[in-house]
Formats: sequence, C-alpha cells, structure tokens
Amino acid sequence: MKSLADIFEHTLQDIYYAETAITKALPKVAKAATSPELKQAAESHLAETREQIRKLDQVFKSIGKKASGEKCDAIEGLIKEADGLMKEAEGTALDAGLLAACQAIEHYEIARYGSLREWAKDLGHEEAHTLLSEILDQEKATNNKLTNLAVTSINKASSKAKAA
Repeated sequence: MKSLADIFEHTLQDIYYAETAITKALPKVAKAATSPELKQAAESHLAETREQIRKLDQVFKSIGKKASGEKCDAIEGLIKEADGLMKEAEGTALDAGLLAACQAIEHYEIARYGSLREWAKDLGHEEAHTLLSEILDQEKATNNKLTNLAVTSINKASSKAKAA
C-alpha cells in the first residue's frame, strides 16, 4: 500500500469482512446469553449490522469498487475470545463476559469507521464520507447502549451472584 487511497480501500475491505463475520457471531451470542436484555441487544445489533453491510456496499459503489472483504485478523481474534467465553463461563458471569466482548468489537469498529470516515473526506469521497459517518454514529450509539446495559443490569447481576 503506497497511498491513502490504497489504505482506505484495504481498510474498507477489512471492515466489510469484519461486519460479515459479526453477523455470524451475534446469533451465537444471543443464544448463549442468559439475560433477556443481552439477548435483545445482540439481536438488535444483528439487524443493525446487516444494514451497515448494505451501507458498505453503497460505499464501495460510490468509489467505483466492487464490495469485497479481506480477512481481518483482529475481528477473528475478538470473536474467538467470545467463543472461548461461551465454552468456559456460565450464568451471569457469561453475560458480563459476553457484554465485554461485544464492547471490544464495538470499540474496534469505532476505531475503523473513524479512520475510514476521515480518509473518505480527505480523498474527496463525499457519499462515502456521509455513509461512513452514519455507520460510525450507529456504532457509538450501540456502544453506549451496551455500556448502559452493563452498568444498570449485567454487571450488577454478576456481582450479586458472586456474593451469594
């Protein structure tokens, strides 16, 4: 990669792969969660992620490229971590761990979309900039919802279960 356009396209492929992988992981999270609120959050995020993939298709089209993904080792590692939790943890500890794993994925996405949005702007890709800004805003909102769920419910339930 020798130019900003190259790194922009590579990172766009990276996040496309990541979003696709997330659509496969979220149903497992929803199934494993014991908290109804966490199940609902995972299901809502799945619908949102599918919408984001459609927006990424539009981003690729707007820059004259075919939508495609390139293996993303970071998301693979984050998903593997969540898979490990599903095998090893149980009850409220599982929910707390899954929620934290979901937030780690959100933080990764926020970092990627923040960079992509700014690169799109620098490269003069106005439509891509707008779409990536919309996705970034959604990712931040999802992270806020997960934080609220952790603080108001999941972590409290987990700490009470430990004390019992």
